[in-house]
Amino acid sequence: MSHDTVFISVMSQDRVGLVAAIAGCLFDLGGDLSDTTFAVLGGGAEFASVCAVPADLAPETIDQELRALPQLAGAQVAVTRFRLAAVHDETARVTHRLTLRGGNRPGLIARLCEVFVQFHANVVRLDAERIPGEASDDYAIEFAVSIPAAGTSACIATVANTAGELGLSFSYQTT
Repeated sequence: MSHDTVFISVMSQDRVGLVAAIAGCLFDLGGDLSDTTFAVLGGGAEFASVCAVPADLAPETIDQELRALPQLAGAQVAVTRFRLAAVHDETARVTHRLTLRGGNRPGLIARLCEVFVQFHANVVRLDAERIPGEASDDYAIEFAVSIPAAGTSACIATVANTAGELGLSFSYQTT
């Protein structure tokens, strides 16, 4: 059977069962999820996926079927043909997971990402969350990155130093 690749984006109010409803609908249509993300963002939720679908299934049909789901009432839904490679290359293979936590300040993520650029590391996933506290808000950042082997030690050390300068806790795992 011939397949096409589509990109599916859903932004809606967060509710229990949202991912199950979307994934179930796509499965029923013959879809096969590839790279997929889901995140609660404030009171909303974002689902994004690259999905292989039968070649005779139009993006407009997928869009209509998703919009018909009760869980997606009022959601923003977009389904388009995906013209890029359906599978990522080596630069998107996660080699390290880095976690930083502490007080939030403007430019924090930008400053940390500049370190990755310096070492030719690719940010594959980023998750940042403001965590309300009694005295002040905490900020937790998790990076999934692909760091070239030749610069791994220097990159990790520079992120650790930057975190220390900013008063953030820092930990990492090699994947």
